[in-house]
Amino acid sequence: MLLPQPMVRGVIVQRYKRFFVDMVLDDGRAITAHCPNPGAMLGVNLPGQGAWVSWSGDPKRKLPWTLQLVEANNGLVGVNTMLPNKLVAEALAAGAIPELAGYATVRPEVKYAEASRVDFLLTHPDRPSCWLEVKNVHLSRTPPLAEFPDCVAARSTRHLGDLAAMVARGDRAVALFVVQREDCDRFSACADLDPAFAKALEKVANVGVEVLIYKCKMGADAIRITTRIPWLRAT
Repeated sequence: MLLPQPMVRGVIVQRYKRFFVDMVLDDGRAITAHCPNPGAMLGVNLPGQGAWVSWSGDPKRKLPWTLQLVEANNGLVGVNTMLPNKLVAEALAAGAIPELAGYATVRPEVKYAEASRVDFLLTHPDRPSCWLEVKNVHLSRTPPLAEFPDCVAARSTRHLGDLAAMVARGDRAVALFVVQREDCDRFSACADLDPAFAKALEKVANVGVEVLIYKCKMGADAIRITTRIPWLRAT
């Protein structure tokens, strides 16, 4: 997936109010960029940390710059939580995720459960429907271990319950974690930051929800999903 162009490098001054990040670009300009990540962003929001922003010429936008990538552990980390769904859509179209190949239709943002929208619904006349939830992973406190979430994620925990309900009715359900960094070769749920999510992930996996983790090839111009990595279960 190509990133918006142009991409410009700078350093973080501060990230605040969740959706704002002050930066100084390498050419000396001081800017405020939109931060498309509502989480804690542990390890990828530090003053002085290198980062990459994209520019939008849309006159309706209050902040034309958007934070896309942060430099950490000698590599790039994708912090834009809007990108994983686009990455997955592209990977599904290319058959790059073998476990999810072979479906006739792929529909995004389908209403299900009581008050949710699943990221993708995969269907085929000869097999059960597949309900697919996608989560962005950027946290790695001790590489090569990727972790999710980086703060309490009640909405993500609710999504796991919704997936389990689909399995109970005879459909297939998958939780897909997209690791937007290259320095990780394993994954675990972050039980110390959100024990409820970690317990829920184990619980739903035990009743048939499939858990997939894929890492990405990262670049300042493009990102793509590449390799499946293992989930280190607590039990």
